[in-house]
Amino acid sequence: MRLDKYLCDALGATRKEATKIIKSGEVTVDGEVQKSGSYKVSEEGQVAWQDRPIAKPGPRYIMLYKPDGFVCSHEDGFNHTAFVLLDEPKMESLHFAGRLDVDTTGLVLITDDGQWSHRITSPKHKCEKVYRVWLADAIGDDYAEKVAQGIELRNETAPTAPAKMEIVNYAENELLLTISEGKYHQVKRMFAALGNKVEQLHREKIGQIELDESLEPGDYRFLTQLEIDSIWNK
Repeated sequence: MRLDKYLCDALGATRKEATKIIKSGEVTVDGEVQKSGSYKVSEEGQVAWQDRPIAKPGPRYIMLYKPDGFVCSHEDGFNHTAFVLLDEPKMESLHFAGRLDVDTTGLVLITDDGQWSHRITSPKHKCEKVYRVWLADAIGDDYAEKVAQGIELRNETAPTAPAKMEIVNYAENELLLTISEGKYHQVKRMFAALGNKVEQLHREKIGQIELDESLEPGDYRFLTQLEIDSIWNK
């Protein structure tokens, strides 16, 4: 693909704007400055502008470490939207592939590929999500058995799908919970039904995609091809 077209598609820039950016000498391909819009970018070519990588034109797949206090929506009248943490073009085309509550932290996936996100959010695909949970009170001896059987939630016609629970630290009331659904406030409601309360909640994994340990709260990166394909291949 021509370099100018690459920038137009990736940045949403006009051809004139792309030409100006290229002529500035701030665009590199595979580490080398390129000042010609006609330069051909290979399929594996790595394009950067002002030392910042520019994602290849096409669907975008982003991993965000969502901090506390941000909502997973484009607009909210009370809290900051997590989209303000991104510095990307054409933000209006992006959406969350599964949301987190405002006070829940951790892994959020963002994309403009509706079919891909449907594989994550649709209950029929049973995409597992792993949460680290801290409870207010002691972990009951029967919790693991009850979540494995399914829990009746208030105002729901059917119990939750079987889930897996692993105790991490009894003293800290800390555990890992793996669910394959995404009901409204599901994790909090499950433990409320067991007579407990979730004090802190953090999502660590969606399918085979784990939150990158190098990311700090508020940081993001684009997914690798292996991570993207793992959702299609699950």
